[in-house]
Amino acid sequence: MLLLSAADPLSITRRRLISAGTVGAAGLSLMGCTGAAVRSASSAAPPAPSLCLPPVKVSRDRVIREIVGLRPYRASGFVVRAEALGAKRLVHNYGHGGAGITLSWGTSKLATQLGLQGHRGPVAVLGAGVMGLTTARLAQEAGFPVTVYAEALPPETTSNIAGGQWLATGHYDRGAVTEAWRAQFRSATDYAYRRFQLLVGDDYGVRWVTQYFETSPTPPGAAVPSRGYATQPNWRRLQRQEHPFPFDVRQHQLMMIEPGRFLRRLMQDVQIAGGKFVVRRLASPTEVAALPETLVFNCTGLGARELFGDKDLYPIRGQLVILLPQPEIDYALGFQSHGGGYMFPRSDGIVLGGTHDENEWSTTPDPAVTDRIIVSHQQVFRTLRCRPSGLTSA
Repeated sequence: MLLLSAADPLSITRRRLISAGTVGAAGLSLMGCTGAAVRSASSAAPPAPSLCLPPVKVSRDRVIREIVGLRPYRASGFVVRAEALGAKRLVHNYGHGGAGITLSWGTSKLATQLGLQGHRGPVAVLGAGVMGLTTARLAQEAGFPVTVYAEALPPETTSNIAGGQWLATGHYDRGAVTEAWRAQFRSATDYAYRRFQLLVGDDYGVRWVTQYFETSPTPPGAAVPSRGYATQPNWRRLQRQEHPFPFDVRQHQLMMIEPGRFLRRLMQDVQIAGGKFVVRRLASPTEVAALPETLVFNCTGLGARELFGDKDLYPIRGQLVILLPQPEIDYALGFQSHGGGYMFPRSDGIVLGGTHDENEWSTTPDPAVTDRIIVSHQQVFRTLRCRPSGLTSA
């Protein structure tokens, strides 16, 4: 993963995440591990690492789901702005690419600050994905009655298909955003980071893990960065003898969110606070203008392309392979070599990914892509230089 300038904290695309190399892990520190060291291409095998990690058991017979999600991407970044829709006030909150869950509380905070000031009466929220639910909760916390209008409810939303890593990825092109947008992004990131920390625990499916990222070797004499950003605690580059991976890595701590559990709990919170859900497809701005509420938050994600004519919005297709759960896997991993990919540990399964297909609308899993994801992860986990006794990769 690339280090970013202070002006661009977390401003990475999922494609760059993979091509720059990523790897993650918070692990078991087991003494006396055995296992053959992996010989690097350019030098003799390094000494046995001080950290042993259980390998993910990657095989076709452990696959429990193959799913495809369409990230709502805009090169110029997410949209949080207000406009008039007839006699109504319409506030947009969409276009988050691969950073929807990560930025959800943050851009929803910006949207509600923009829309609720001076408003009286109930509000409408369009969409029941993560953006719609967090916007609804913040409106309720501010004292407003909320009705959520959505074509689909959890677990049938795009947000349910997200990997759930708290890291803003795949959501804009650096050359296409303005300074005003960057200020929105920094504000949203700060609030979302603090808000998710309040939800850590089983109830919302949020927890801290260590993530390892594959990184390029440091040239002799080159300066090695000693720290990351405030949202990347415990950041450091590891020496080869400190980790079991067959490539150079750095680490930091991050939060993992289980989308199914998180969205289910948010929906319950909205209902407990008196919110209503109406399953309905709104096909045009005219239909939106006919709603009884005078303030409407548009959180329709990719649906905003047709509903409100945003042709700058298009999908980034991502395919995931979910393996049987492994409770002993308590680290995350991202890598460039062996074809590239990433692994997130969740209680509902081990998530394997690594695809980024621009402007591809199909939501049908491709068996060839599944095979490629499986093979790339098998190659990595079979080459861990140290294994806890009795654990294998298949």
